[in-house]
Amino acid sequence: MVVKRGPIALSGQGLGFGYGDSQVIREVDLSLAQGELLGIIGPNGSGKSTLLGLLCGLLPPNAGTVELLGRSMGSYTRVEVARRLGLVPQNAELAPGFTVRQTVLTGRFALQGGRMFENQGDLAVAQQALVDTGLTGLTQRRTGELSGGERQRLALARALAAEPQVLLLDEPTSALDLKHQLGIMQLLENTCARDGLAVCLVSHDLNLAGMFCHRLLLISQGKTLAQGTPEEVLTPDLLAQAYGVQVSVDREPSRGRPRVTLSAPRP
Repeated sequence: MVVKRGPIALSGQGLGFGYGDSQVIREVDLSLAQGELLGIIGPNGSGKSTLLGLLCGLLPPNAGTVELLGRSMGSYTRVEVARRLGLVPQNAELAPGFTVRQTVLTGRFALQGGRMFENQGDLAVAQQALVDTGLTGLTQRRTGELSGGERQRLALARALAAEPQVLLLDEPTSALDLKHQLGIMQLLENTCARDGLAVCLVSHDLNLAGMFCHRLLLISQGKTLAQGTPEEVLTPDLLAQAYGVQVSVDREPSRGRPRVTLSAPRP
């Protein structure tokens, strides 16, 4: 799989972060290009979510630098970051009394400037985000009445309504059934290709990541173990090093991408 990379939208160089004496991230380098879908994979506790926090500016790195669209992250105000970068955390906070439509419209807040109310442009963008995430039948439902999977799609719709140039997602398909997993990954893939959106997502689903991501970053114990195409990263040796289990890797039939199968001992 050969993908021509566009201009770099987000990068981290020599990133390090720790809590007290515990170092969580150590000397991690990465870059995310416009129109690219980058997957961060690795075992539990390897620092994936912490790395997202560094990339979006919520956590200050102990070492290294983060650049957003060619500028140091520290040179932006929080409002300026919000106009350029969207974040969908694993357990996104949603106001329980808001309707689905109202929640999606809150994604427009940073773009409204001094306007108190949404205009037709805001409404149109919010409606498209609802269509893209399959939520049009739930527009008047209160967020507190939604299932976990519906809440997850709503958090993504809110982020898309902000029309970011960079989008970071932590486990965006973890609560979704197979149909919606496929739909969300296809949506992200298509938005990257159509709009040049730069997407970086954390995933525990190696096969979904391998099927849709242009590149993968495999981290273990806070360090980069491998970075490259799915074919370069999803190998039995590298996965055994990272996860401590034996796997087999072949090609899934729809796209010919790497497919990982756990090798379980016979009972």
